[in-house]
Amino acid sequence: MFQKLCHYLLFKRLGWKEQVSVPDREKCILCVAPHTSNWDFFLGELYYTAKGKKAGFLMKNNWFFWPLGSFLCYIGGIPVERKKHTSLTDAVAEKARQSERFQLAITPEGTRSRVEIWKRGFYFIALKANIPIQLYAIDYEQRRIVCTREIFPKEENVEKDMKEIMDYYSGFKGRHPENFQVEDIQ
Repeated sequence: MFQKLCHYLLFKRLGWKEQVSVPDREKCILCVAPHTSNWDFFLGELYYTAKGKKAGFLMKNNWFFWPLGSFLCYIGGIPVERKKHTSLTDAVAEKARQSERFQLAITPEGTRSRVEIWKRGFYFIALKANIPIQLYAIDYEQRRIVCTREIFPKEENVEKDMKEIMDYYSGFKGRHPENFQVEDIQ
């Protein structure tokens, strides 16, 4: 029932379209960009719920206050304390290896503001867990959710793969396009 409601809201009421051609994997990282607004989170959750799926996501731990924190954990939220210097990529990769099903959505910009350099944690989690990265875009200009590319990371290909990722996302527009920039990787 809730899945049908999400499908109706996203595709019928809000008029979004889907252009997804990658396979549904038991384990993967969902790299989601552009991330320029809090609405990205709601659209992503609406989309994934409409498709009958559930993915985890990383979020600043200050969002996990009562009662919101309980709800965020229920829908897949994983609180991250940014000031702690722990190996989050190792811990998340280990959880991925031990899980039967593991799908984690990560926004590589790490913030809704414009950034020059994207975080690489999503890539290293996938590399350490030996799982693919699916490149999801929320394209506000054309009101579509797009995922037509999947990358299988290799240690010797980090910069080559990151260039491919930047090239892929360069044509998409976020809700606030002025806040989105891909890296210029040569």
